[in-house]
Amino acid sequence: MDIANRVKKLRKALDLTQHQLAELVGVAQNSIQKLEKGDTKNPRNIESLARALQCTPEYLRFGIGENNSSNVSPGPTIKATAPLISWVQAGAWSEISEIKAYDAERFMCPVNCSDLTFVLKVQGISMEPKFDEGDLIFVDPEAECIHGSYVVARLDDDNQATFKQLIIEGGHKFLKAANPNWPEQLIPINGNCTLVGKVIFTGKSL
Repeated sequence: MDIANRVKKLRKALDLTQHQLAELVGVAQNSIQKLEKGDTKNPRNIESLARALQCTPEYLRFGIGENNSSNVSPGPTIKATAPLISWVQAGAWSEISEIKAYDAERFMCPVNCSDLTFVLKVQGISMEPKFDEGDLIFVDPEAECIHGSYVVARLDDDNQATFKQLIIEGGHKFLKAANPNWPEQLIPINGNCTLVGKVIFTGKSL
């Protein structure tokens, strides 16, 4: 799905006409028509468009991050800042009540999140092609981890965190790599792992 299809899908989900969306964004209706036809690939007013469609610019551009208009109910946009920490710090996050992150670089989180939310920079290729090395992931320790969630976990035999997809089948839990060519596709969770938090948003590092 490209930006044209995402805009059209979100507009219809919000029960907006092209004219109504254009008014919200502050552009002419033919600008929305061109966008939905695929003639415009990189709209200059992406921020206003995202606000009107109740999603994030990253979702419109790349299809990544959580789409806030899945429930279609309008509400206030709540943003917070989260510190960028190391993978070693993330591995100890559940054991340390407060890691000093005053000097850490902070990033705006465009989705609702708890005060414990932190940011990690993706390392390696185990989660390609969905996540590339250098991408930023926002991790919320208070968000519920369910089947299919992308999670950050700490394995007992490692001193840092790992980033995988949580699979729950038949009462058993596994950590799954997104890269089909990754040698260790499934890591069983049998008391040897602590789920640190759920990935609630992803974005490209600038």
